[in-house]
Amino acid sequence: MALAELVAFALFAIVTVASSVGVVLVEDVWHSALFLGVALLSVAVHYVMQQAEFLAAMQILVYVGGVLILITFAVMLVREDDNTEVVEA
Repeated sequence: MALAELVAFALFAIVTVASSVGVVLVEDVWHSALFLGVALLSVAVHYVMQQAEFLAAMQILVYVGGVLILITFAVMLVREDDNTEVVEA
């Protein structure tokens, strides 16, 4: 059983690090927010693996459910249209 836990930890550690690097390196803000969501969810999985289910639930509710949704709405409201035309009178 310890080998399976070690493999699961290594898998989610790789996912956490890769998505965290993706947050920083991706130029599109929308994709960066999606990578942030993956990173926050994988941190919640680490909490579950440490038998801290309350912290995992708070991680999902506060960070994924609150902060990430706020970032998503901000990106959607601030994003510029590429198809806008300047109409001269």
